[in-house]
Amino acid sequence: MENNIIAPENLVYQKPTLMNDNHMHYCPGCSHGVVHKLVAEVIEEMGMEEKTVGVSPVGCAVFAYNYLDIDWQEAAHGRAPAVATAIKRLWPDRLVFTYQGDGDLACIGTCETIHALNRGEHIAIIFINNAIYGMTGGQMAPTTLMGMKTSTCPYGRQADLHGYPLHITEIAATLEGTCYVTRQSVETVAAIRSAKKAIRKAFEASMAGKGSSLVEIVSTCNSGWKMSPKDANAWMQEHMFNYYPKGDLKDTTK
Repeated sequence: MENNIIAPENLVYQKPTLMNDNHMHYCPGCSHGVVHKLVAEVIEEMGMEEKTVGVSPVGCAVFAYNYLDIDWQEAAHGRAPAVATAIKRLWPDRLVFTYQGDGDLACIGTCETIHALNRGEHIAIIFINNAIYGMTGGQMAPTTLMGMKTSTCPYGRQADLHGYPLHITEIAATLEGTCYVTRQSVETVAAIRSAKKAIRKAFEASMAGKGSSLVEIVSTCNSGWKMSPKDANAWMQEHMFNYYPKGDLKDTTK
């Protein structure tokens, strides 16, 4: 009976083969684990297990290389797009992507991000936007919403004091070097499926030499936001999607 249950034709779900058996360090309810799984599935489905190089950041996802069994390169804070540029130019047959949070990508790495995208480097950037510095204590990030409270703006973000949120994905869509720019999320099954399709499209565009791709994933940080995972998901849907509406912003891959 057990053999019938686990027969391939009865398989509904399984852990991606590229995911290692290490215990994840992410907080319960964090979006990173879901996105890791999607990246692993897409690489496996594309048959690129032996020809993929990921560039991991500084921040909560610094240990991404612990979880995905592919080649990785660690980059200095914010410099992942520059490192990815070098890898892709040296190995044009490789699938090269960066995996970065909003503090790493939109603050420390603003220069590297914008210029790599504008040059049309054939890389894919996965951008995890939870509107806060999650690892270092919940400080305000470039993507922190107006009025949102953090450890460094305890009364809420104010335009005259802190400036406005940086809509990095909208900026990326205006650059001539980008071919695919989209904003997704992973809080529901439907959203997860859409995010996976977006990641695959970005990876395929990279391999086809069509330019740079940016996949933003609007995410939760229930620890930084001081909420339960359930409340963080609800808060994200109620507030963050107003600032960062989901959908494709640019697609010239067809």
